[in-house]
Amino acid sequence: MKISLFATCLVDLFQSNIGKSTVELLERLGCSVDFPKGQTCCGQPAYNSGYVKASRDTMKHTIRTFENAQYVVCPSGSCAYMLKEYPHLLEDEPYWQERAQMLALKTYELTQFIVDVLKIEDVGAKLEGTATYHPSCHMTRLLQVQSAPITLLRHVKGLEVIELPLKENCCGFGGTFSVKMSAISEQMVDEKVASIQSTGVHYLVGADAGCLMNIGGRMKRQNLQVETKHIAEILNMV
Repeated sequence: MKISLFATCLVDLFQSNIGKSTVELLERLGCSVDFPKGQTCCGQPAYNSGYVKASRDTMKHTIRTFENAQYVVCPSGSCAYMLKEYPHLLEDEPYWQERAQMLALKTYELTQFIVDVLKIEDVGAKLEGTATYHPSCHMTRLLQVQSAPITLLRHVKGLEVIELPLKENCCGFGGTFSVKMSAISEQMVDEKVASIQSTGVHYLVGADAGCLMNIGGRMKRQNLQVETKHIAEILNMV
């Protein structure tokens, strides 16, 4: 099975180990992975900031870049959802909407792909300790990927998964929201950090790099000894 990795901006620029873990994990599960070098941002930051025309140009570039992919797998629920929104956002351009629909149908978030396409629930990962999972907003509410990450984590040998109190609450990142509404964002992430701290876990696990960067940065400033890990990094521990 051939996979084209859509790495996302945050992974490419700040958290390359997530991309590395994703590739190693998929290859260990029997997939052939390539990385189309023409890929850029999915266009979500520009679109959410009101730069609709600029974001459309980015969408079309992404469609062209992944046109020949068998599957597109992304270690981010937020970015995977954006690709799946392309047909709606390009609905007034039938030529591009048709191509966008083809991309949307073959795009998957990482855990969704492993569980729903590969039909694997135990990837053979091992990690001693306790962890709690932060379900990011776009992935859980919009992409509707809810059970796959928990299913995979519960099969990690040696890892005890503890449910996060108030797990449905946003961490306050929200892309440009954390910049434009920083005071509110700070209160939201403080609430999230308090929930994590109450579990007493060793690891905070998530499936979106933005959330992990936001929460991890706040915990670091508060000198908390909780390690943030993308789920790809956890599942790649063998």
